[in-house]
Parts: sequence; structure tokens; C-alpha cells
Amino acid sequence: MSTQPSAVENTPRTPLGAWRKLREGNARFISGDTLHPHQDAQRRKDLAQSQKPFAVIFGCSDSRLAAEIIFDLGLGDAFVIRTAGQVIDNAVLGTLEYAIEVLGTPLIMVLGHDSCGAVTATKASVESGELPRGFQRDLVERITPSVLEARRQGHTDLQDMVVEHTKQTAARMLDQSAAISSAVSRGEAAVIGVFYHLSDGQADLVYSNDPAFRDA
Repeated sequence: MSTQPSAVENTPRTPLGAWRKLREGNARFISGDTLHPHQDAQRRKDLAQSQKPFAVIFGCSDSRLAAEIIFDLGLGDAFVIRTAGQVIDNAVLGTLEYAIEVLGTPLIMVLGHDSCGAVTATKASVESGELPRGFQRDLVERITPSVLEARRQGHTDLQDMVVEHTKQTAARMLDQSAAISSAVSRGEAAVIGVFYHLSDGQADLVYSNDPAFRDA
């Protein structure tokens, strides 16, 4: 029999319910009162044949941005995708669509953070006019539109650029994926953008088309 607290057993199946559960987990992480749910042997056995995660977390690959720790999650809770600077490509979009269409996951979170190395490199590239070599160049080129948009709005601070990139990434996946945008239109899923503060562990909502998320 599972020994996990009953408070974490209910899996949300609505976008807003998923966001509230993530916020609760983040609050526990910040306060140090983490429950470490769904990490026992019984949970592992229960998930051996299938999974039903309640959230997709698409975040930066930064070692300080471990989603399951930040939101106090366990096995089977979150479908996690990570690339440097949370950069979208076709593989990422395909993975996101799998989570929405096949797994029925109700929430996609784009997770950015302060002091992002990929956005820092892009900011430097835009200012110097020099692109990095190798495949890092592709990352910078994909982040550049977000940095330019932030500058157009008068933002020159790195953190403002990361927030803008988080917003742009969330909006871009809705524009590029008919499967995701259709699920959102039907009310079956939602896409949000969240900015994580490395110093205190706070995860703040910075993007949502639904006012209910801002009031949650």
C-alpha cells in the first residue's frame, strides 16, 4: 500500500487544476516543507504499464531548473521536456503534441528562469553582431526574435528578455501546432508561461490567455 499523503493523491484533469497543483508544490519547495510525493515502490509499479501526467513542463536545460524538484512532484506527475533556452524545434513540438493528444495532458507550462545562459549568449550576439559557431548558433538564432522584441519594447535587462522569450515561446507553440491550439480552443488544455527565480525558488506566472490563471 502506498504511504504517500492523501493530499497529493488526487490527479487534476483540468488545466486550472493542474496549475493550482503545481503552485502548491512550488510553495512547499520554497518553504522547505516538501512531500516528495509519488516516489515510492508502489507508485513505480502502478506506472509500469501506463502514464497519465497532469502537466507538461517545457523548460530550460539549466541544471538548477529541475522541474520535479521545483514543483515537488514524483513519478508520473509531469511530462518534462528540456532544451537550452527552452528553444522549440520540430522534435519538441512533436513531443508536446504527443502529450496533449495521446496522454491527454491538460496543461503545458513553458518554464524560463533568470540568468539564462542561452538568452545571455543571444543578447551578447545581438549586441556584437557575432554568432557562435556550431549548433549553438541555431539556439541563438531561434532566441533572437524574443530578444529583439524585448529591445523593441524598451527592455534591455536580461531578465526582461527571458520573460519575453518565455511569452514568445508559449505563443509560438500555439501558432505552430494545430493540435495544441485546437485542444486549447476546446478547453481541454492550456498553455502558460512561468518565470522561475533561482535565488528564492519562486515560480511566477508571466503568460496566459485565460484570466482565470492570473486570478488562481
